[in-house]
Amino acid sequence: MDAIVAEHLRKSFGPVTAVDDVSITIPEGSIYGFLGPNGAGKTTTIRMITGVLIPDAGSVQILGTDVQKEPLTAKLKLGVIPENSTVYSDLSAEQNLIISGKFYGMDRETIKERAGEILERLGLSARKDDYVRTFSKGMRQRISIGCAIVHSPPVLILDEPTTGLDVYSRRLVLDTIREMNQEGSTILLTTHNIEEANALCSMISVINRGRIVATESPERLKKTFDTSRYVEVAFDQGVEAGLFSAPGITRVEPWGDKWRIFTENPDAAVKYLAYLAEQEHLTIVSIATSNPTLEEAFVRLTGGA
Repeated sequence: MDAIVAEHLRKSFGPVTAVDDVSITIPEGSIYGFLGPNGAGKTTTIRMITGVLIPDAGSVQILGTDVQKEPLTAKLKLGVIPENSTVYSDLSAEQNLIISGKFYGMDRETIKERAGEILERLGLSARKDDYVRTFSKGMRQRISIGCAIVHSPPVLILDEPTTGLDVYSRRLVLDTIREMNQEGSTILLTTHNIEEANALCSMISVINRGRIVATESPERLKKTFDTSRYVEVAFDQGVEAGLFSAPGITRVEPWGDKWRIFTENPDAAVKYLAYLAEQEHLTIVSIATSNPTLEEAFVRLTGGA
């Protein structure tokens, strides 16, 4: 069974069409990325999928349950981390988890045990009795995630979960996403961090101006726009751009203390640079070939290049 099936979603706000005929099918057990520039329609789509917004047209099913026809049943299958944290500042970390568990109908003993497990996982056991208002942004976000996963939801939806977090909190959040997926949760992740999506997701949909412009695996998206490769090289002394003249080299750019040699044949370019260094009595300090990036694909798809 597919975990999420959204079909032909539309949503307008006055004269602005925020989401225009968006369809997404997310297989059970996957980590699915949802990327797009600011204002592309990501958050509006997420709010329709979670039942916060009623679409002007289209439908959403969560594990076979229609979100509009059976909203309570559908939402009990979800864990949601919205763009802005929804934790209660005047409750402790543990109290936030307990009250969230009660919302999902869990019994007191199960909630208590589960809260302890989550606080340990998120590195907050020592702060379980402290008021959340005393927490940093990263710690608040960890509690927000804890509240969303307290009932071990089969579907977990995260809207920009690592934005603005410190390195430690970001790593904990990403590890938690992986662990929840390994334990059986399907993950829908919206993010601005393209490499984050590349590392986590098996499939990605890119939305731009309210419409889906691509749905593919990260590697296939990268290869779609793999039209130009480069070799990056640094020498032990300065050289002029005119030195790099050989068949197959299409463009040369300075890049900090290095040079980027654009070519359709990186292997031939590397061999040429080694020959050049020997002929000009240069020492190669570093050399690397590029790989196609998801960022390049994203920029091309959303009209940035």
